[in-house]
Amino acid sequence: MTKGSVFQIESFGLVDGPGIRTVVFLTGCKLRCLFCHNPEMFKKGVDNYTPEELFNKIIRNKPYFKRSNGGVTFSGGEPLLQSDFVIETCKLLKKENIHIALDTAGVGNGNYEEILSLVDLVIFDIKAIDSKKYEYITSNKIDESLKFLDVCQKMQKDLWIRQVIVPGINDTEEYILKLANFISKLKNVLKVELLPYHTMAIDKYKKLNIDYKLNGTPDMDVTRCKELENKLNNLIKEGIK
Repeated sequence: MTKGSVFQIESFGLVDGPGIRTVVFLTGCKLRCLFCHNPEMFKKGVDNYTPEELFNKIIRNKPYFKRSNGGVTFSGGEPLLQSDFVIETCKLLKKENIHIALDTAGVGNGNYEEILSLVDLVIFDIKAIDSKKYEYITSNKIDESLKFLDVCQKMQKDLWIRQVIVPGINDTEEYILKLANFISKLKNVLKVELLPYHTMAIDKYKKLNIDYKLNGTPDMDVTRCKELENKLNNLIKEGIK
């Protein structure tokens, strides 16, 4: 029997996809992002749900999904690392016509077509757009994330694009221009968001005895981050010149 490791279930999520959503946080991630705010989910935990058990918990919120055009979002950690479990749960959700979003960095174990065939929206977390910076930020190579994104394009999946903006790393207008060029080449992009880096997770790292590599880096100014987001979206809409 397929079982999955679920860290947390958020019943009324409002930012991880359209409408009111149940957000399922799955444990395990190959990346070690400098700015990760969920280090407690680095390693896969104990398998604590069957697809049927998770489905039965989610289906209670179906009335809210209907009223708000909401649904379910699988997040993490990295949900692609528990793809068999997610696939079996998605099959049950699809029978109820529930909208499914996948919040991912695109770094799983390959064979992405089946899970994407069951997903309505991909919320794709860009870490960096060049191999050197990607490896610096994540301690992994960029290839797998680009491979996943390529499959999304071939399958014409709707995309929300997100990126965390960190002072001193990617908070320049020069980078925003490069990011706009990268995103403008993608199809089916419905939304682009820049998320301001924050330091609220530092205490988690201390409790877990994990070295926090961005010590001394201040929170990203929220107003400046919004300005960069507006510039990014304008560049994409106008076409890169």
